[in-house]
Amino acid sequence: MTTFACAQCSTELPPDARACPACGALIHADTLKRLAAQADDATRHGDLIAARTHWQQALALLPPQAEQYVVVQRRVAELTRQIGSTGVTAPEASGGAKEWWGRAGGVGAMALLLASKLKFLLLGLTKASTFISMFAFFGVYWSIYGWPLALGLVIGIYIHEMGHVAMLRRLGIGAGAPLFIPGVGALVMLKERVTDPLTDAMIGLAGPVWGLGAALTALVMYFVTGRDVWFAIAQLTGLLNLFNLIPIWQLDGSRGMHVLARGERWFLVAAIAGALYLTGQPMLFIVGAVAFWRAWQGEDGPGDRRVLATYVTLVMALSLLSRGVN
Repeated sequence: MTTFACAQCSTELPPDARACPACGALIHADTLKRLAAQADDATRHGDLIAARTHWQQALALLPPQAEQYVVVQRRVAELTRQIGSTGVTAPEASGGAKEWWGRAGGVGAMALLLASKLKFLLLGLTKASTFISMFAFFGVYWSIYGWPLALGLVIGIYIHEMGHVAMLRRLGIGAGAPLFIPGVGALVMLKERVTDPLTDAMIGLAGPVWGLGAALTALVMYFVTGRDVWFAIAQLTGLLNLFNLIPIWQLDGSRGMHVLARGERWFLVAAIAGALYLTGQPMLFIVGAVAFWRAWQGEDGPGDRRVLATYVTLVMALSLLSRGVN
């Protein structure tokens, strides 16, 4: 391991140091000033995505215990809110996208939303890695459940993952195409690290929001056709997305809970208990137990009521859809 010295007090420092333990000087002070200037300039020119990117880069160079870290973290969160509320998109993203929080609140309109996003969904299938892994995934589950249910499962998971992709594109964050893994599901690899908890929550919960839309679409098809396979697809898709709301590891629920303040976490626990009482969905025992454990740990995020409302809505809706499925 190589070392270097603090420019102010000459204390020897490890290569990953962000602040001098002796005098408290910021090791990357010059870089931080440059990033701050670039962020301010981008903000003045209305490029909120570039401004947030510069602040995120600065955040990675600051020690978490520093006062500046909290200030920069708040600026990143505020820019994320502005990007989400004004419909700002990255240059390569498609325009005219509706506000994500509006979609999350308008759960009843999910089927129509998916129809309007058909072009975007088909675009994901043009990636060879997605199409090939998706086909292999379909083949494995065809042999187990038959092709109708296997196809519904694959499409539901694909729509869930494309929800993440849509939010990543909206926020200007690079990511790869969905990759299917039999026995695991699917994943989207990010090309950059997300440090802001609100941004992470928006990305994480976008998957279940779109997954709920897929389940509701299957439910509508059941009412239209009367075929039981559509009802089975709706329930299974609902259950898979409810599983993803378990707030642990890299699951979407953990990313959503990361931003919640302590009181909001306890409110979520109470909402999960209420959903369990109303629906009797066994999966909620796991979701609720982990959420209770996370709230009991005393962790405290910056808080965001819209994330909380989205999380609670997803728990209630997905529990009702998957009711009776173990």
